[in-house]
Formats: sequence, structure tokens, C-alpha cells
Amino acid sequence: MLRLEDILEAVTGLRIEQANTVITEGAIDSRQVIPGALFVALPGERTDGHQYVLQAFERGASLALIQQEVPGNLPLLDLRVAWKHVELANRLAEMEGQFCLRVDDSLKALQQIARFWRRKMAVDVIGITGSVGKSTSKELAAEVLNQRYSTLKNKGNLNNEIGLPLTLLSLTPGHQKAVLEMGFYVPGEIAFLCEIARPLVGVITNIGTVHAERAGTQEQIARGKAELIQALPEEGFAILNNDDPWVRPMAEQTVAHVFTYGMTEEAHLWADSVEGLGLEGIRFRLHYRDEVLYLRVHLIGHHSVQTALRATAIGLVNGLTWQEIIAGLRSLSTQLRLISARSEQGALLLDDSYNASPESMLSALNLLDELNGRKVAVLGDMLELGQYEWKGHEMVGIRASEVVDALVTVGERGRMIAAAACRAGLPASVITETQTVEEAIEWLQGYLTADDVVLVKGSRGMHMERITAALEAGQ
Repeated sequence: MLRLEDILEAVTGLRIEQANTVITEGAIDSRQVIPGALFVALPGERTDGHQYVLQAFERGASLALIQQEVPGNLPLLDLRVAWKHVELANRLAEMEGQFCLRVDDSLKALQQIARFWRRKMAVDVIGITGSVGKSTSKELAAEVLNQRYSTLKNKGNLNNEIGLPLTLLSLTPGHQKAVLEMGFYVPGEIAFLCEIARPLVGVITNIGTVHAERAGTQEQIARGKAELIQALPEEGFAILNNDDPWVRPMAEQTVAHVFTYGMTEEAHLWADSVEGLGLEGIRFRLHYRDEVLYLRVHLIGHHSVQTALRATAIGLVNGLTWQEIIAGLRSLSTQLRLISARSEQGALLLDDSYNASPESMLSALNLLDELNGRKVAVLGDMLELGQYEWKGHEMVGIRASEVVDALVTVGERGRMIAAAACRAGLPASVITETQTVEEAIEWLQGYLTADDVVLVKGSRGMHMERITAALEAGQ
């Protein structure tokens, strides 16, 4: 496990053998600190982690990485000083218990430590990026690899310049593989993450329009995502979605081996005969070389076959047997974003409120279409679409008109969905436009019956999860 001596060497270049304090993990939220953690105090727009160092210590943190003064008279080791080895060793000998490490920039120091620690670990890193499907692919791929290898993965959505380094701090010599989701907002970000993580395998799910507000055009998004496979070594594998016209040409941008997946026989690994089984999962036929396998897995919706293909491809390039791959695909411990529950009236609630893009909205509506009952879609704003804002909401509205019996929209952009659905033929009498989640809750509580199946989805900033929680609790 990571020790204080590793942190000191990463930051100062000096290794102090007696600095053997073990670090269990890294954390930036004092409420999530576990005993033995390294608390990284980061300044932020809304709150400053430096105000919570004492709370982190109270929860058991061993060390705090800081870049400015903190409240309380806390022991401090200033790493901004040009220490000599013997001086640093003597100073450490004076330190007892919990203390702070002062650096110029706590984020850069965190990244520096993660970079150092990852290079000490003999682990194969699998990087996953794309507009939709990163997290579910990461979860399922980790399940597959865990059938043979000790595998680390990002917790939740720790996939950016902060989250990925924090994840790497949890690496141990016992880990053989690490599956790391890599987020993207601006060009150069994934290249930076790759410089830290050094992936051997890179997976690109698809190129959509989410984050276009910051990244720019879809072409620019594709260019940013391609940084992952450009960073791969010759002995590595670029696993590419052959069905996506933006991803397929990326085969020319890597020196690594190319492995494609998709829904046609042009791909190395492909599937057909996909059958949706509602909330019971999907059934499909898998093709690889001369082999044909018939599979049923607990992944929801036709689109989830892509998730299964990505996890299978990762298993294949890592040398797993079909028995191991299938066991991983069928694992019931895989964390999926969509949560099903029942409202007080007995309606089936499909909470897919983690986030939203036009692509994921369409997939969720396709799932709703597979289910029996009166279909109700509660759809909120999709944020950060930039120039694709109108087109994205219009596409969702058109598909909603083909699927739902009742449509409830939330937010100003949600009105675009409602308008598009109406233009596409959905009667205005079954469309309800609301401005807030509270308005939507009030309307739904007076409308839903036990025969309804309700999809709740929108961008994270819309807090759509409150709708499901209120309906489930009967509030």
C-alpha cells in the first residue's frame, strides 16, 4: 500500500525509509474519509477543503495535503522547503500522530503522487472513454476481469483530473488490472489522464453531443476522445465501436492493435438476434471468429448489448476464457445506473436520473417501449449540449411521441421536448410541461396508477432523482 515515504519521494525526490505510515486511500471530501486516508484539501468555488482538515482528522485521516493555512494549530511539514535528506529525516522524527503536508498546489501534488505510485505498480490499465456507457462498461469489465485478476476500478464517477489520481492511490502490489473510466470536457484532458495512468488497453464507446457546450463540435469531442488510443503503446489494444462513424476511423490514429466490436459482421466481435426481456435483461447471439454463443445477461435494454460487447472484448484481449467472460457478464453485483422501484400507487418507477444526453435518453425511451403498461416519461433538461441543444431535445421529443402514453417535461429545455413531441403527433392533452421537479411530483401523484411504468430521466443538475424518491415515499 501507499506509504508516507512514497508521498515524500514523489513530491521532494527524497525517500525517508522510516516514514512508513500506511495510506489507505485518498479523499477530497472530509465526510468520506476513512481511517488512514490522505485528505487532499482543494480550494473550490463553493467550498474550500482547507476548512475541513480538522474534521478529516477527526474521522481518522493520517495526513492532509494542503496549499494554504488551515484553521487550528495543526502540526505541519512544509514540503515547499528544499530539504536535505538528513534534515527531512530529523524533522519527520519529531512529527507524531496526524499532521499536514504543505505544498505549492495540492491538486498538482496529488497528481504527482498518483503518477509516481502508478509507475511503481506492475498493473495493466484499461482506460474507457466515450459520450455514453463509460460507467456501466467500467463496472461490467471489472466484473469480467475479476474472474481471474485482482482488479481496481474507479469508485462512482471519479474519472477526471481529481478522481482518477485518487483512484490510483488505492493501487496495491496485489492488483493486476485497473479499469479506469476517463471523463472528457476539453481537448487535452484525456491525454493528461493517460500520462498519469499509462493505459495498455483503450476503449471508446461512442461519440455523442454531451459536453459540447464546453468541448465544441462533435468533431472536437471525437478528437478529444481519440487521445486515449493515441496514448497506447504498440503492444496495447484499442477497442473501438465499429458501429459509430466517429469512432471507426480512429483505427488509423493508434499504433496499438485494433479490436472492433459492433452489430455487424464487419467487426471482430459482433452480436445479432438481440431480444429485450424488459427488466429481466437481454438475450443475444455473440460471434467471434468461428464461434457462436447464445447469451442471456442481466443488462436492461437493447442498447446494453454494446456494454456486453465491450466487456467481452476487454476479457478477450486480456486472455480470459469464455467461461470466465460469461461468468463476469452474468454477475449480479454489477452496478447499473437505472434503478427500479414502486410508487405509493404501485406504478413501476424507472429511475435513470444519474445523467442524460440525447443518446442515453433515446436508449431509455427504447427500454420503456419494451415494457408493458401505460408508459409515462418524465424528462428533464439535457445540459451542456452547446450548439446541439435544440436538435438533441427535438430528437428525444420525436422518439417520445412514438413510445409514451403521457409525457411530463421539467425545465425550460424540457419544453423543447414537449414541442417536438407535439409536432410529431403526440396529442397535447397527454403532454404536461412543468418548470420544477416539485411541480412534476405534484402532477404525477394525482395521475399515476398501479398499471403505469414511469421513466424518470434528465441531466444531473436537474435533480430528477427527487421525483422518484418522493413518489416512492408517497410524499
